[in-house]
Amino acid sequence: MLVELRAENYAVIDHAIASFGPGLNLLTGETGAGKSILVDALALLMGGKSSAEVVRHGAEKAVVSCVFETTPGAEAILEENGIDAEGNDIILRREILASGKGRVFVNNQPATAAVLKQLAPELALVHAQTETLSSFDQAQQRILLDRFGSISTDAVGEAYHRWSEASEKLRDLLEGEQDRLRMVDLWSYQRKEIEAAHLTPGEDEALETEKRVLANSEKLHAAAMGAFDQLYEGGESAEVALKAALRNVEELARYDSRFTEAVQQLASVRATVGDVGGMLRDYAEGIDASPERLAEIEDRLALLDRLKRKYGKTVAEVIAFGEDVAQKLLEVEDREGMLTALRDDLKQSLEAYRKAAGAVSGERTAAAARLAKLAEAQINSLAMKVRFEVSVSALENESSWTANGWDEVECRIATNPGEPLKPLTEIASGGEMSRVMLALKVAVEENSSKSRKRPTPRTLVFDEIDIGIGGRAAEAVGHKLKTLGRVQQVLCVTHLPQIAAFADQHLVVEKREADGRTKTQIRTLDDRARNHEVARMLSGAKVTDTSLQHAAQMIAGSR
Repeated sequence: MLVELRAENYAVIDHAIASFGPGLNLLTGETGAGKSILVDALALLMGGKSSAEVVRHGAEKAVVSCVFETTPGAEAILEENGIDAEGNDIILRREILASGKGRVFVNNQPATAAVLKQLAPELALVHAQTETLSSFDQAQQRILLDRFGSISTDAVGEAYHRWSEASEKLRDLLEGEQDRLRMVDLWSYQRKEIEAAHLTPGEDEALETEKRVLANSEKLHAAAMGAFDQLYEGGESAEVALKAALRNVEELARYDSRFTEAVQQLASVRATVGDVGGMLRDYAEGIDASPERLAEIEDRLALLDRLKRKYGKTVAEVIAFGEDVAQKLLEVEDREGMLTALRDDLKQSLEAYRKAAGAVSGERTAAAARLAKLAEAQINSLAMKVRFEVSVSALENESSWTANGWDEVECRIATNPGEPLKPLTEIASGGEMSRVMLALKVAVEENSSKSRKRPTPRTLVFDEIDIGIGGRAAEAVGHKLKTLGRVQQVLCVTHLPQIAAFADQHLVVEKREADGRTKTQIRTLDDRARNHEVARMLSGAKVTDTSLQHAAQMIAGSR
């Protein structure tokens, strides 16, 4: 549900705040006050195109924002886009600079218009005069029909993804076959070269260490033996000095217990010196100053360097490259077996998709007939005389397959007797389209209510749905909006008192002049003010007692 809408320096609006509630929210006011501009602002927050022309004259930027109650689907979209949730609300904001550039924020975090478009189906569907036809494309018509018929596309979606995956695998194998055959000789050479090297991960590092030792064997032997003599072997070695010191401290400890610990420490140091000395001696004795071994290591390292230059930065990467080449050769050798398996999988997935798509198509065809009958009756009660049809065309060629099935769903209408049925986009005007949408929505929601299906948690917005109607037709529109408002939040801009009388929340948009500039404000009307506004809509600028009485009767009758 839309909780609040704000606009600042947007078109003729300097600063306006509108608060909405559940049910039917109606916006009224004089022509040019800015009612439809608010609808356009909401459409902008649903991902619509922005323009520098909407920035109020003299302002640096226009800002529009709104607060919606969140839904599970909306929260999932936020998570996918790395946007943190903000409790039970979603806050959307767009800034349009006078230069034409703009910024988008969701829950006060930077976002994009694409994110707003993803959120829109979960939050609001705006039927503005300039947006109606584009927002109700064939995808939306299919979604509406599926909702009406409680049609699930889960099974066909799974079948589609399995078929797509199988098709892609087979296509990749066939398209890459010539390239693979051309590469067989190269792959065979590469595999043999790598296998002949008998590589071990990390051996290059070990060989480099051994090479350094062999290349500096004399220096290392001299250093090790020199350290051994200084620590253990020489007449003035650390071992000799420690041994003498230990005897003296032991003598002290015989008479003073404070030196007992010192004896233990010196004994430990002497043992450590002995261990280090032994290690140095063993290291020196183990040094092999073999020119043959050094040459052998250098040859091996040269081989490893050559392989790494060709196949990878490390020995491990070279080994992995060899395994990959071996696998490619195996696939070439087993091509026929793989082709047979892939073709079998594709055939099975194709048959599964055809079965699932055919089942969904049958459900849609049946639901389309029911929806067309109900919608035609609803539309004709709104000062229109039309023939209405919901066409379901099964496009069974594979190029038309989607995760939602292969059907093309299109609403068609004939607005005058004797005319052929044509797509809505070719016939319906803005006002007619809004009424058609209202009738469709009422038909769908009434059916959902009867089948005890929960409605989509979405706000529906209709801009000037009353163009070209009046009297009983206007009252019928009001009834339908009220009916729709029982299951979904509805926002509607209207000029007719017959419709305004049905409001659950009535907001009036007013213009006033201050400091030589026009300013717009929005007021939520109480019962008395609402009665006065409906009376104004009945009688014009001068409100009479008669119009007030008539307004009160209309409001009472709507309840």
